[in-house]
Amino acid sequence: MKAVWNNTIIAESRETVVVENNHYFPHDSIKEEFFKPSDTHTTCPWKGLAHYYTISVEGKENKDAAWFYPEVSELAKGIKNHVAFWKGVQIID
Repeated sequence: MKAVWNNTIIAESRETVVVENNHYFPHDSIKEEFFKPSDTHTTCPWKGLAHYYTISVEGKENKDAAWFYPEVSELAKGIKNHVAFWKGVQIID
């Protein structure tokens, strides 16, 4: 699977985990040069506290377009330190 934004592959893995129709990529599969930590956090009742990244590619930014759970509940342990995407990021097989 590939995550693509602004015509650039920003993550690639054969081992994504699908939860609620989102592909979660292992943290080590993202191309870190495109990711900037965000101060945004949200809480999911069953997954835990989400942290966000802003994606920056060729001078364009996509604020809070990626999220991950550094600590998760027992129910969501399969996505700990995995990154998911939204806001126009395409997931391609």
